[in-house]
Amino acid sequence: MAEERPDASNPGAKLRRELGLPAVTLSGVGIILGAGIYALLGEAAGMAGNAVWLTFAIAATIAAFSALAYAELSSMYPRASAEFEYVSNAFGRRLAFVVGWLIIFSGILGAATVSLGFAGYFSDLVGFPVIPSAVLIILLLAGILLYGIKETARVAIALTLIEVGGIVMVILIGLPHLGQVDYLDMPHGVPGLLQASALVFFAYMGFEEMVKLSEETRNPERTVPIALMIALAVSVLLYILVALAAVSVVDSAQLAASRAPFADVASVALGPAAFTLISVIALFATANTALLMMMASSRIIYGMASSFSLPAFLGRVHPRTRTPWTAIVAVALASMVFLFAGEIDFVANITNFTLFVTFVVINASVILLRYRAPDVARPFRIPGAIGSLPVIPVVGIISSLFLLVQLDSLVLLVGGILVVLGAGIALLGEQRSGGTA
Repeated sequence: MAEERPDASNPGAKLRRELGLPAVTLSGVGIILGAGIYALLGEAAGMAGNAVWLTFAIAATIAAFSALAYAELSSMYPRASAEFEYVSNAFGRRLAFVVGWLIIFSGILGAATVSLGFAGYFSDLVGFPVIPSAVLIILLLAGILLYGIKETARVAIALTLIEVGGIVMVILIGLPHLGQVDYLDMPHGVPGLLQASALVFFAYMGFEEMVKLSEETRNPERTVPIALMIALAVSVLLYILVALAAVSVVDSAQLAASRAPFADVASVALGPAAFTLISVIALFATANTALLMMMASSRIIYGMASSFSLPAFLGRVHPRTRTPWTAIVAVALASMVFLFAGEIDFVANITNFTLFVTFVVINASVILLRYRAPDVARPFRIPGAIGSLPVIPVVGIISSLFLLVQLDSLVLLVGGILVVLGAGIALLGEQRSGGTA
C-alpha cells in the first residue's frame, strides 16, 4: 500500500484515507452521470437525430481506451496529482505542468458552467436570479468540501442515487415506446453523428477525476482501477438506455429545441408534475457534478503544490479536517470568476479539448513507461501487447485525435491558447527556479 504523503507546507498533516471501493465507484458514477446527460442530450439529438444513442456508444468506446490507461498509471503512481504525476514520470515536469494546467482549468470552468446549469433550473423553479444562485451553490459546495472527505463522499453518494433515479425514471417512461422509431435515422448523416460523439464525450468526463482520490482511498493501487472500470460500465449502459428512451417518446428535433430535454420527456409521458420532479432531480445532478469537479480540481492543485510545481501555500492541509483547504478556496473563487464563461455546448467542447489532449499524452505515457520503467510494479496492467508495445494505448491516441479534429475551429483556437499559456507559465516557473524539465 502506498504511504500517505504529507503536504509540502505542513509536513505533519496528511490527507486522510477514508474511501473504499463503493465510495470511490459511486463518486465516479456521480460525476460521470451528472450534468452532461441532463444538459447535452438535446444538443446531441439535434446533430445525430434518433441515432443519438450511438454517439454515446462511440464516445464510450473511445473513453474506455483512455480509462484503461488511467487504470494502469493510477496503480503505478497512486497520487492526488494524478495526470501531473504520470506525465512527470514519463515526459518530465514541463509537459506535466501543461497537462496539470489544462486539467485544473477544465475542472474549474466545468464547475462554473454546471453551477450555472443548476442556477437555471433553480431560477425556473423559485424565481431567484441566476448569477446569485450560482454563487450560492459554489459557496455551499465549497463548505462541504472543506468539512471533510468522508462527509463529501456521503453527500456525493446521496446525490448520485437521486440522479440515477432520474435517469432510471426516464428509461422506464420510454420502455412502452421502444421500437416505435428508426434508431439509425441521422438527418445530418455520419458527419453529424461524429460531431455529436465529440460533444457527448463531455458526458463521460469524470472517470479521469476518480484517480485524484488515490491519496484518500484505502489500497488505492487495487481499488481505484476496479472502481474506474465499474463506474464507466454502469454509466455507458444507463446513457445508451436513456437516449433510446428519450427519442422513443419525444421527436429528436423537439429534444434539440428543448432547454430541459429530460423534463420534456417526462412531461409528454406523465404530465406537468413529472416535469417539475425531473427539474428538481436535475438540481441534485448538477450540484453533484459541480461538487465532484471542484473536489478533483482541488486535489490536483494540492498534488502539484506538494510537488512544488504550484505555490506551496496551495498544498496546505487543514490539521483537523485533513482537507486541502487553500486549494478548495482557490477553486471556489476561480469558479465564481468563470460564471460568465459562455454557453454550455461551447464550454463543454472547450473541456473536451483539454480532455482529448490530456488523453493523448496519458496514453503516450503508458507506452513510454513500458520501455523506460518496465520494472515498476503494475497492480493493474493493460492487456494486449506486441513485444513491449501496448496496443490499446496506441488506439487510445488515434481515437482521441480523431475526436479532437471533430471540434469547431473556434474551440480549437481557444484550446490552443490555453496550451500556449500553460507552456509559457511552465517555462517561466522553470527559469525562476533554475530547474530543468
